[in-house]
Amino acid sequence: MTQSPSDSLLDHHARPHLVPEIPIEIVSDEEMALLEAALLSAGSLIPSTVRAFPSFRSSHFPSNVRSIQSITLVSKKRFSGCSQPDIEDSGLGFNTTQKKTRLAESFLHRFRRKKGLCVTDFTSAEWCEKQTEFELLGGKKKINKAMKAGSKRHAKLEEEVLTRVKVDIKSDEDKFALKLLNCITGINQLQFEGLTRELPLIGFVEGVWMVGVIDEVQMPATETQRNPLLVDTKTRVKDTLPAEPQRRNGRLQLMCYKYMWDNLVSSEFPSDQFFDYFSLNPDCDLSEEIREVTAKSGCPAKTLDDVVRYYRNTWSMLPPAHDQLLLRYELQKDHSLIGEDKFAYDSDWVEKQIQFSLEFWLGEREASYTPEEERWKCNFCQFASTCPAKSVTCSNLPT
Repeated sequence: MTQSPSDSLLDHHARPHLVPEIPIEIVSDEEMALLEAALLSAGSLIPSTVRAFPSFRSSHFPSNVRSIQSITLVSKKRFSGCSQPDIEDSGLGFNTTQKKTRLAESFLHRFRRKKGLCVTDFTSAEWCEKQTEFELLGGKKKINKAMKAGSKRHAKLEEEVLTRVKVDIKSDEDKFALKLLNCITGINQLQFEGLTRELPLIGFVEGVWMVGVIDEVQMPATETQRNPLLVDTKTRVKDTLPAEPQRRNGRLQLMCYKYMWDNLVSSEFPSDQFFDYFSLNPDCDLSEEIREVTAKSGCPAKTLDDVVRYYRNTWSMLPPAHDQLLLRYELQKDHSLIGEDKFAYDSDWVEKQIQFSLEFWLGEREASYTPEEERWKCNFCQFASTCPAKSVTCSNLPT
């Protein structure tokens, strides 16, 4: 994706009588594009804008899958600080030549190389891997009115607590520094104000790099409960809750965020792998403007390596996310609350879902079709006319 020469910085206006001013947090133009597209692409998650510390205008509120044991083992080795094998050495059941060939031909290598997998890469594949395959191979996702309305709503929710400020970036190191600083500043906002929105994450999960943006994180108001609550807001055209497959997909998204959050808290961020995978120079001097931004953010840094150390240390001081997760459904017309889906985190289920999806992304198997009982999804798919699943009659459409 072409990077805009200038990036924006979010201006958080901290309330001076409550906390000392924590100046500037950073996000990117590509992250802003994230709000303008209904579904994320991994490329749009590399930042180019900055966000500054916000002021609150709202009140406080309080299948069947099979696992890939080899990938899990590799990820555990990497997190434990043992030798760090490349993904092609993760024991996928092929000889060395076959493994490298399979990886080179995989969707991960072809479309997410040097970008990382986005959380919505997993949720879109869970919805229908075949549709994801069509999109990757050239079928651009069409953005409809409902998607645009949802994006505008998310942008509005973000504006309630964040203001974006433009900054110029000079290098990939600047871009990643901004992305990491946006996360650091968002976490500072969470700890001081009790709420942050559009929080970007970069983490190493199940042997691959993952990126994501959490809609909202709330800090519980009670002294005894300090585990942050992760929230995702979905907008609906109809004033009814969605069908179970849609709710399941939303639950997967939030569980992936918690899985990333908890890994960042409990495992030391693998800095060397981060620099290698994204082809970054840790000792490269950041641009003068970016250095000024880091200083205003309370994280004075000269190089990307300095920012990574702040990022690692910030996560090391946080507790795991709350085991209860919240999906909130709003009516697009007036933003009234349709309902909430409060559910418990299921670590076994989300790990299996991620591992199963990685089989597809790593080229270990062909794309699967959505189950027959959910073939009503085909009625909303732009690729239905060319998909082999079209022979199945779609019926019993959910509202």
